[in-house]
Amino acid sequence: MTGLARGLAALGAVACAAAVGLGAYASHGLADADARRAGLAALFLFGHGLALLLLSPGAASRLRLVALAALALGMLLFAGSLLGAVFADLSTALAPAGGGLLMLAWLTLAADALGKRA
Repeated sequence: MTGLARGLAALGAVACAAAVGLGAYASHGLADADARRAGLAALFLFGHGLALLLLSPGAASRLRLVALAALALGMLLFAGSLLGAVFADLSTALAPAGGGLLMLAWLTLAADALGKRA
């Protein structure tokens, strides 16, 4: 496994751990729009973090590694934008860019999977 793949897998595990704590805080320490935003950020951190953790070790192609790096960046932009709004009263302007990058990353992973020869 390359250094990049190890880093992406580790980021995925950290994102999952953060998601558990963030989900609990969203449920018990926040209310209304802040709770919804933090809960959505936790959902995206957990789902995409788990994908990074599981897909990174087997990333043999450059295309797969690029897709996983895009997945990580999209996850951080999307969840980070929502959490910035909750904890620092920042705009959620980066959330659409993060979401678009997540969709592109998933489509790139699909293209990589379809391009593989058995």
